[in-house]
Parts: sequence; C-alpha cells; structure tokens
Amino acid sequence: MSTFIIDSAEFNAETGEAKFNYRLDEHRFTERLELGVGFDLARAQSNSFAHLLDLAAAILGVSYYKLKAPKTIDLTTLNLSETDRSLVQDVYENGLGEFYTRNNLKRFGQIDYRFAPALTPDNDLDWPKQALVLIGGGKDSLVSVDLLARAGIPFTPFAVNPKGPIVTSTKQIEQPPLFVRRHLSPTLFELNGQSGYYNGHVPSTAINSAIASLVAALYGYNEIILSNERSASEGNVTYDGREVNHQHSKSYDFEQLLAKSFIAASDGQLGYFSLLRPFSEVRIGQLFARTEKFDRDFSSCNENFRQHQDGPKRWCTNCPKCHFVSLILAPFMSPERLTNIVGKNVLSDSSKLGAFRELSGLTGHKPWECVGEILEAAASLWYLTQQAAWKDATVIVQLKPELEAFYGGATLESAWEELLQDANKHSVPEKYDLSEIARAS
Repeated sequence: MSTFIIDSAEFNAETGEAKFNYRLDEHRFTERLELGVGFDLARAQSNSFAHLLDLAAAILGVSYYKLKAPKTIDLTTLNLSETDRSLVQDVYENGLGEFYTRNNLKRFGQIDYRFAPALTPDNDLDWPKQALVLIGGGKDSLVSVDLLARAGIPFTPFAVNPKGPIVTSTKQIEQPPLFVRRHLSPTLFELNGQSGYYNGHVPSTAINSAIASLVAALYGYNEIILSNERSASEGNVTYDGREVNHQHSKSYDFEQLLAKSFIAASDGQLGYFSLLRPFSEVRIGQLFARTEKFDRDFSSCNENFRQHQDGPKRWCTNCPKCHFVSLILAPFMSPERLTNIVGKNVLSDSSKLGAFRELSGLTGHKPWECVGEILEAAASLWYLTQQAAWKDATVIVQLKPELEAFYGGATLESAWEELLQDANKHSVPEKYDLSEIARAS
C-alpha cells in the first residue's frame, strides 16, 4: 500500500526561497516558494517561523497527495501542535471533499495520519500591528479594500502567483503589494492525466493562507484578512456521509480551525479572519457597485488563474462564476455597465437558461464553483423580474414562471430582504467592524 510522505521543509534566508519535499511511491516532489528578501534574518531563524513552515509543508502537500490519495500520510518529520493536527486532518478530508466525490473515493475517517509527538508552540517573535489583505483579483477582495480605504485603515495587499486581474486590480489599490511566487513540482504536471493517477480540486484558500502566515512571520504582520462571504459555508452535495463543499477552505468552520492554529503558533498575536463574513454575495455585489474604480480591472472568472496559461481576456462568459457574478451585480447596475464589465449580457442569452436553472436550484445541484447559495441566486433572479431595466431580458422572462412555481414569490421576496441584512456569525474584530461604512451610500 502507498504512503504519502512529507519530508522536512527547507528555507534559505539569503535567497528567501522555501522548499517543500514530498514522496509518493517512487516519485519525489519539490515545491518552491519565492518569499522575497529584505526581512530581518532573526525572524527567519525563529521558532515561530520554523513552526509555521512545517504547518505550510503539511497543507501544501495536498497537491501531491491527491495523485494516489493513499490511506496513510506520514508527517513524522514535522513539528506540529495538537491544534495543527486537527487542522491538517480537516484539510486532507473536508478540504479534498470535492476531489473524493468526483473520483468516487472514500477517505473520510479512513486516513491513518502518522504524527511526531505534539509540539508545544514556543513563540519567539513580535507581531507588529500590520495587516495583510489577500487579493484574488475578484470583486470580494476589492470590496474589502474599498471598505478599509473608506475607514482609513492601512493594509498591505498580498497575493500568490499574481497575474491577470490580480495585477491590474492591485495597481488600482495604490498600496505597495507583497507577492509570492509558487512553483509546483514539474513531476506533478508530468503525472497529471496519466493512467493510474487522480486529479481534481484542492483547497487553494488553505494553501494561500498558509503561505500568507510565512510572509506575516518574516515581514512582521499580525493580521491576515480574507474576503470570504457567509455564502461560502453552504455545501454542494452529500457524499460518503458528509456534506461536501467546493469552498470548504473558505467556510466559517475552516476559518475558525486555521485561526486556532495561528493563535497557538503566535501566542495569540496572529489573527486570521474574513472581513466580509457578515455579508451575502448579494450584499457584496451591492457594495462593489458603489464604485466604478475596479470595473475594467477585476475578474472573477477562474479561467484567468489556471496553471501554465494566462487565461482569456478577463471573462469567458461561459462558466458558473461569470454567470453568478453577472447575476448578483445586475440588481445594482445598468445592463450597459454590466456588459462593459463582463463583455456580454449573459442574462439576455437564451443558451444560458440551463446554467441559470442550475444556479438557482431548479435543476441539478449547486455547481462545483465558488458561487453563492442556491436561494440567493433564485432570489436575485426574482428581484430582476421586477426591475424595468432587466425584466425583459431573455433569462429573466423565461425563468420567472418556473421560479414562482418552484419557490413562490413570497419566499423569494423574503429571501431577498434577508440577503441585504448583515449576519452576526463571524469573527471580525471590533476594530474592523465596518458595518456603518458598509451601510453608508
């Protein structure tokens, strides 16, 4: 039987390069991170950084583990705390839930994790009061940027492998960014697609957050801020006795797990939270529409971020992300503005009817994409049936009777009103309670 082995991580403080080493059967993998230079060398030699480097090694390993998905994972070279162990198990099970589902693999509760004796964290770093904001190039992180700017709260934009809309939108932020280059092992790409090896979705937010913690330790930041909305906690399907969520590492449950590990590793000083957790996708669409600053630079289309390609010119207009983002921006924009952003009015395209039926729960299940709740999409479509600018669009006209028959108008109207209200389930510190700024016009 195969065993996935995570070997010791390495860090060269002179070059700023981290190396993560993995073994699976006869294959060897080395992943590299370019973390930059200019940090205090003492920070790179700290116990805290070494601990976070081992935690990152464990989390980044999912990209290689999934090639065979064996039932044994050897992490005995890593120094991890009890809190880290719970996090790692969640990453390799719930974080890979979609991967298991789509490959019909049963791993929940069946993986043998071999850990070294638990580490007692020994924080020996100071954590200056500075914030890193993860930038993904889409609307969500730019809403966080806009709220922080309106509040006058300083921050540093951060991204892994910046390209396309990440680069263009970061230029509009007008704050010097910190970028990390991630180089996956070439052997991974050689094996992907070969007979006998699996491929599929990995928890990228967990990976990027682990990398952000290394940057925070090296350069001196005490907060890592994400832009995950409350809708990210909704699952897609049930498989092998569990709810499976494409966005698991964006969910509130995962946020709390990772925050606990960072708190333990830093003696309570490194914070990790999502600024937009109180908001629905619809509410975020409303907030994004308040400014046109990023209209020509952002994109939520995942085609921009595939490995080894630059992607299309911002929007493909054919994927669930393009459809959903168009849907939740439409209530707060004219058709002309939305078309200028996306490049096409997908709500006037009859070929998209099936896609919007799926998004709104009329057929199938929630797409395997970072899209909002099913009822959220349905309520947005229903709201547009009452708007003069949108009610005659092909998709709106065709789906209006189906939505009314399936949900009922009263349910959809109530859902729309609820989507515009802020939720209380979040971990946003009081300093970052920007609800008044969000409510301001």
